[in-house]
Amino acid sequence: MSEELNLLKKLLKVYDQKKIASYLEAVGDDVWSREKINRWLNGKISAKLSLKEYGELLKLLPPAEVVDESDFSFIDLFAGIGGLRKAFESSGGRCVFTSEWNEQAVRTYKANYHCDYKAHVFNEDIREITLSDDESIDESSAYKNIDEKIPDHDLLLAGFPCQPFSLAGVSKKNALGRKHGFECKTQGTLFFDVARILAAKKPAAFLLENVKNLKSHDKGNTFRIILETLDELGYWVADSSYTGPGDPKIIDAKNFVPQHRERIVLVGFRKDLDVQDGFTLNGVSSYFPTKRPSLKALLDTEVDEKYILTERLWEYLYNYAKKHQAKGNGFGYGLIDPLDETCIARTLSARYHKDGSEILIDRGWNKNVGEENFWNKENQENRPRRLTPRECARLMGFDRPGESSFKIPVSDTQAYRQFGNSVVVPVFEAVAKLMKPYIIKAVKRDQAGKNRLVNG
Repeated sequence: MSEELNLLKKLLKVYDQKKIASYLEAVGDDVWSREKINRWLNGKISAKLSLKEYGELLKLLPPAEVVDESDFSFIDLFAGIGGLRKAFESSGGRCVFTSEWNEQAVRTYKANYHCDYKAHVFNEDIREITLSDDESIDESSAYKNIDEKIPDHDLLLAGFPCQPFSLAGVSKKNALGRKHGFECKTQGTLFFDVARILAAKKPAAFLLENVKNLKSHDKGNTFRIILETLDELGYWVADSSYTGPGDPKIIDAKNFVPQHRERIVLVGFRKDLDVQDGFTLNGVSSYFPTKRPSLKALLDTEVDEKYILTERLWEYLYNYAKKHQAKGNGFGYGLIDPLDETCIARTLSARYHKDGSEILIDRGWNKNVGEENFWNKENQENRPRRLTPRECARLMGFDRPGESSFKIPVSDTQAYRQFGNSVVVPVFEAVAKLMKPYIIKAVKRDQAGKNRLVNG
């Protein structure tokens, strides 16, 4: 296979044929179309890229990382679009394994992170490695497969989905002979895969993140089993005794970006390494920025009209809010004045693509005029708008204010879903900074222990 065709196939894991054709047409020397690329791929025509075109296409892929020596290695499970990876790479970490099943998220991930097959493994279904979807496979066989397929690492990162644990667990027949109690309690959930990897690979530390409601999910049963499992696997969990208000494990992104977004963060270190003394997520506050960026600083000065709400959608949201206000409910849209330096947006959700109601940018809508005559022509020109995907990238910390470096190779709908499901990067950059000295200490002690075993 020619180098040109090989590059094209690599790019098609990220971008579609139409996008590549449009790009080549804009920067290239030849005439390009989606049909031409498709025929080339199927061997119906012979085509070549000029040196200029080849070089321009290379720019669409993330550059290879220049890492002489990393401070620690990590794996990125349920990776989404790589928010946790971006955060921990900023503290000197090196990603050696990624797992993400969503095809569209994988496209965005691969557009932004170099995946060197010699130093990094990319997996699209973690169950193929943990063998968790086959109850007939015994623990030792599953752990052997995990150990072979996942590189050794110092830190496990995972943003696993929130799922209830069945009280019945696995059948009595399949429970017999299982060495770990968690194998029975967590079977059938994706946390089970995380637990199996921790049991098999025994990394020095982990970070798990989830929605705030994980604590109360299934009347607290889910969270209780997670903590019991982590304890059983030999890990100390930071701030695990906190239960009520002021829990350091609940971190709100509003201290880093103008968005109210609470997540639960579980940080753990192996008990036998005894490095946890003094660690608490209360320490994240020492990394709060001295000046949080304003919403206005994250917005583009010029925005396509397609992001302005249609008259009918604005009418629906407007009347829906009024109806619930009359009933004394708080349901409704979140209209934000970008000129207000102190404003904090609601949580960006994965459903933002539907109507954008949780975060609407005010474009000068006159509320008084709207109450008197909603259809006032002049006022209708000031209907609010959604955030653009690029503005969402900044609100989630993938780009800094004024930046547009994070590549978005997917449709607006997919981009909204991906950012709405992601983490706020600066939050986890702060957690990474807090964890780093403890991770390094744990890695040194772990290595010293391995050396003693080797040397007898």
